[in-house]
Amino acid sequence: MILKRVVVTGLGALTPIGNTVKEYWDGLQNGKSGAAPITRFDSTLFKTKFACEVKNFDIGNFMDRKEARKMDPFTQYAMVAVDEAIKDANLPIAELNPNRIGVIWGSGIGGLLTFQEEVKVYAKGDGTPRFNPFFIPKMIPDLSAGHISIKYGFRGPNYVTVSACASSTNALYDAFTYLRLGKADIIVSGGSEAAVCEAGVGGFNSLKALSERNNSPETASRPYDKDRDGFVLGEGAGALILEEYEHAKKRGAKIYAEVIGGGMSSDAYHITAPHPEGAGIIQVMYNALEDAEIKPEQIDYINTHGTSTPLGDLGEIRAIQKVFGEHAYKMNISSTKSMTGHLLGAAGAIESIACIMAINQSVVPPTINHFEDDPDLDPKLNMTFNTAQKREINIALSNTFGFGGHNFSVIFKKH
Repeated sequence: MILKRVVVTGLGALTPIGNTVKEYWDGLQNGKSGAAPITRFDSTLFKTKFACEVKNFDIGNFMDRKEARKMDPFTQYAMVAVDEAIKDANLPIAELNPNRIGVIWGSGIGGLLTFQEEVKVYAKGDGTPRFNPFFIPKMIPDLSAGHISIKYGFRGPNYVTVSACASSTNALYDAFTYLRLGKADIIVSGGSEAAVCEAGVGGFNSLKALSERNNSPETASRPYDKDRDGFVLGEGAGALILEEYEHAKKRGAKIYAEVIGGGMSSDAYHITAPHPEGAGIIQVMYNALEDAEIKPEQIDYINTHGTSTPLGDLGEIRAIQKVFGEHAYKMNISSTKSMTGHLLGAAGAIESIACIMAINQSVVPPTINHFEDDPDLDPKLNMTFNTAQKREINIALSNTFGFGGHNFSVIFKKH
């Protein structure tokens, strides 16, 4: 069968460095750090006392507070980002077939804050099981997609992917696949996460995954720097409207980029550590290139997973050198997590938006907080350190990996 073409016609973002796509993109270009001391709870006794929180956000500005109380923050974030994306896409919802519009969302954890607060209340009681009737609907990840479809009346494919920090790229790849197979005309996709709470920070601290650079939060996320010591926890959401090309063309939609391929693989190695030889990462990029039917030398920019962990950063760069060979020195490479922190299940969505905006604006966002070269990394690679770079970008690749060895790559092309 002939596969259909898929394009991106709308974008929405709620991030630690900007609460709209424009604010987010401006923050990326200007090398803005979203890291700061935690405000959500008293972090005095925690090893890590900072995070990349969403700032100046009031859900009451977007929806009725009574309705908002039925949603965990990760769902609230999703609703806000999707609203921006749908408006950006100028979707004439009343004129479209709702049976052909789906929602495929991603979240690695879901309602962690809801779970934490309900269990704390129960533990303080006398053992009588008194729980909020919205406890379960607020907590489970799939209710984000459910709420989106209910609000807009979308009756097409509807579910949430859970593959740890690869969740939203997983969702985008699934949405892309449904569309090119002709199973839908439009799919709202992306991801959201809201894990900046005691359980989230404490849990990742216990894994020794988070940076503990409490004396300088704004420089703590430093992918590829010699002294990187772990990732910075972030939160927020990214939404993309994916649409079958002929459908978008017929309605005169603006097109940001075309999705031309993606890949999936597994490390099959360890629950949290990356494969030492980068086997799964190598395979996922090969799979994505094959799916897109392009050669490695056609990639202009890679937005890496680049979380600022000692092993993860090194493994990914070595995998890139293996896959791209000499062309690795001609590409731009950067990690925007240096600015946003790690949004876990939402990371792939906001980083895909970064790739799309880079294509449209011919600007590569930087990897900030680079102070000293890592002697184990090739200094001839262009890691776009500290300052954005102007460059014509025709094709960009985004990598996202998750605990459990889940690897996803997605490729965008200038339309």
